[in-house]
Amino acid sequence: MTEDVIMSRYTAHSEFEKVESERKEVTMQYGLSLPNGGVCGDARVLAELGCLAEEAGWDGVFVEDYIVHQSDGAVPTCDPWIALAAMAVGTKQIRLGTSVTPLNRRRPWKVAREAVALDQLSNGRFILGVGSGDVGEAGFSRVNEVRDAKERAKILDEALDIILGLWSGEPFSYQGHYFQVQEMTFLPTPVQQPRIPILVGGGWPLKGPSLRAARYDGCCLYKQHEPGDASDWTPEEVRVLKTFMESQRSEQLTTKPYEIKLGGRSRSEDWEQDRALMKSLAEAGVTWWVEYVPAGELETMRESVKRGPLRID
Repeated sequence: MTEDVIMSRYTAHSEFEKVESERKEVTMQYGLSLPNGGVCGDARVLAELGCLAEEAGWDGVFVEDYIVHQSDGAVPTCDPWIALAAMAVGTKQIRLGTSVTPLNRRRPWKVAREAVALDQLSNGRFILGVGSGDVGEAGFSRVNEVRDAKERAKILDEALDIILGLWSGEPFSYQGHYFQVQEMTFLPTPVQQPRIPILVGGGWPLKGPSLRAARYDGCCLYKQHEPGDASDWTPEEVRVLKTFMESQRSEQLTTKPYEIKLGGRSRSEDWEQDRALMKSLAEAGVTWWVEYVPAGELETMRESVKRGPLRID
């Protein structure tokens, strides 16, 4: 199946999906995306912003996972997992997650442990965002990590297999090409059952990330653009995405709710236009709208967080 086939095959069903979605009650969760560089290169700052986000009514905070923030060695960079732990103990309700963790440069058994610890600290509020990462990032290119896209994808898939196996709490072994696990049992299991939600990132409509995302609990895919194009998702594009995911999941015989997390840009100056876009995307099937607060002056970032989300409900 080519990338074009993914688009064309499911567009034919989108008009039906459009009618059906408009009959359903529109619900949206509001997320905040924070950098792990600049002033947020200090874990204490990220912890503070996470607490402010909960007070301001955001539903989730998702932190970038760079080793060197946007490959700029002059920019301070913070480990997001440590920062999320600090957020977890300082908040009570807000969901917390990574956006996204490149699993192909991590040991999956270590990530499995860390994720369960965060799920415990947050009492079941952690969301694991995963992807294969930006090959141009210094965290790959300057430390001899695997850079081939297909190989990184294979490593990612093996890592996910292992994490799920370890989270089961049952004796688990694994013989992959990149990772091997002799029989072992990981306890405790996550607070959330049957598992910590996994949202998969990558480019849409690329075949690999799209099929991978359908196997898990949700997607945080970005829209592939032509050079110079930074347009938002359209409702029609979301319907095509939703129809594709539903078709793949029906083949897997699963009826579990599926999260579609989009956005990732800063709020525009026209708030009403942003609200109209968000409402149309929610009607098309988006369940999370995520607003990015770029690294900048700390007080400016605080004010952006404290103003709370643009709500459509």
